[in-house]
Amino acid sequence: MIAHCNFYIRFALFLGCALAAAARAETGAPIADFIALNYHDVISERAYAAPDARYAVTAKNLEAQFAWLKNNRYTVIDIQTLLDARNGKQTLPDKAVLLSFDDGYLSFYTEVLPLLKTYRYPATLAVVGSWLESRHAPNQRALMSAGQLREVVKSGLVEIASHGYDLHRGVIVNAHGDYQSAATARAFLGDGYESEENYRKRIFQALDKSAEQLFQTVGIRPRVMVWPYGDYNAVTLEAAKRAGMPLTMGLGDGGNTLADLGAIKRLIVTDDPDIPQFARLMREQRLDQTLRVAQVDMDYLYDDDEEQAERNISALADRIEASGVNTVFLQAYADPDGDGGGDQLYFPNRRLPVRRDLFNRVALRLRSQAKVKVYAWLPIMAYRASLPAEWYVHEWKDDEVRPAPKSRLSPFNPQARQFIGDIYEDLAVHCDFDGILFHDDGILSDFEDASAPALTFGHDVWGLPTDFETLRADAGLRMTWARHKTELLAQFTDYLTDRVKYYRPYIKTARNLFALPVINQSSEEWYAQSLATFLTHYDYAAVEAMPFMEQAENPQAWLQNLLNKVAAHPLGLQKTLFELQTVDWNQQQPVPMAVFIEQVRLLEKNGARHIGYYPDNVHADHPNRQALENLFKPN
Repeated sequence: MIAHCNFYIRFALFLGCALAAAARAETGAPIADFIALNYHDVISERAYAAPDARYAVTAKNLEAQFAWLKNNRYTVIDIQTLLDARNGKQTLPDKAVLLSFDDGYLSFYTEVLPLLKTYRYPATLAVVGSWLESRHAPNQRALMSAGQLREVVKSGLVEIASHGYDLHRGVIVNAHGDYQSAATARAFLGDGYESEENYRKRIFQALDKSAEQLFQTVGIRPRVMVWPYGDYNAVTLEAAKRAGMPLTMGLGDGGNTLADLGAIKRLIVTDDPDIPQFARLMREQRLDQTLRVAQVDMDYLYDDDEEQAERNISALADRIEASGVNTVFLQAYADPDGDGGGDQLYFPNRRLPVRRDLFNRVALRLRSQAKVKVYAWLPIMAYRASLPAEWYVHEWKDDEVRPAPKSRLSPFNPQARQFIGDIYEDLAVHCDFDGILFHDDGILSDFEDASAPALTFGHDVWGLPTDFETLRADAGLRMTWARHKTELLAQFTDYLTDRVKYYRPYIKTARNLFALPVINQSSEEWYAQSLATFLTHYDYAAVEAMPFMEQAENPQAWLQNLLNKVAAHPLGLQKTLFELQTVDWNQQQPVPMAVFIEQVRLLEKNGARHIGYYPDNVHADHPNRQALENLFKPN
């Protein structure tokens, strides 16, 4: 009994800490102490068409951008100013900007340094150790020499940072030969994957070697690590700190506070922006993007014939690239019988069988070819495995407690929580993606969870009766219980997010939400779901805006009512994704395209920012690709 009590105390403390973290929450406008900009090569004119040419800026536009910063009263700051401000020695100026240049191209010496001297702007220059050593960049562009680096340092305007020794490359991550960033990927070795121990050893050595090399080259040990491709995780951050680089820089939308110096977000400057485009980048920081989402069943792509599966993947990538979709929710678990539960997974893991290692392959293809964000779509609780009965959700039925139908692991059971957490962590270890979509299985009805751990927790932590009949007999107690369960499920997904963020710290989160708890708040009792709670815990609440599934008599009026209910919440429209259905499952027929288009237009007209649909059927071209392009592609 003492062991059980200790568990509940620890769990309660966990909930309290997670709740405090969730309360940081969005207040609308981003709060930033400074903005960081990221540049790469600087060229005299737009003259070449290499694959990475979009990351170069012309010298003319760079000078115009520097002048714009000055004319608009931005103050360009250096690394020491950030450190002094964090340590309370000074305050940051208003409209502070940090300039950074990656890779050590010769153009920094010939084009950028003279501009820095003219404007008296400081900058950070990140150098790739292996490139410096060989004087060779994979893209064949000229690099600075060691002598030129030393001259740059003597200017007093440039902070030399590490870009890693040999991390600016990809490593093979699966049997298909796909590549991911060397900093965060577990290399596929033919007969298995790089171990945690060997991965850590490789990362620590790469950062130690880079720091020592720069010390030997320019006489100064770097105190800043700039992550190649913006990819980092808890292991790389630990290695950077040990190598004497407590400040690191990634990539990402938005500005930074002084609390972010361990992993500074930088706005990468692409496509050689003119001044109106640059001004918009500085003003909006790419935080204004609206989501246009396709939710994709991996089971539609899977085929026993691997060559056919490859054709399916290619067809999907071509379709998404042309469609105007900018985000894909991609199924990472196998559910061929459509019951909503995960029997197998599409990625290597320690807990369930692997149907085929496909998720990472498809995600990488979509991200590289279609240039979309990919969210891994996984159940919260519905995993099918031979596990002890007490690990599962139980319900009260016919005056007794029994396992609930559609088996779901209980978030009140510590072993079940660990089991699910391991799945999410293994996804992050082996796959590269942009976010998590938590499936709609995360519900507890007004008769669930009646398991012994759940009722004991409810009594010890929430002060509720342990006798189920007493709990059910009072309407006020039932709603109190439901609200506690709503919060507990959200806190459980926070725990799963933390397991993922150890290896993928920059991911976003979304969670499926049934429409009824939005339309009728009292129905939280039946679902343990609440829009207000979701808006607090997730980047996006993905409400299932599916009038045919709900058998609405007037689908358009139903959608309008749903949208109005969302709009009544602070940040409701800003953080809610309306996910339309493309199949009428009650009739077992596709939703006609004219109806789908009408629903999208209604949502757009009435202020919905984020719109998606489920499912995407690549085989039937439904929704029609041309219609999607007309709806979703920016004008």
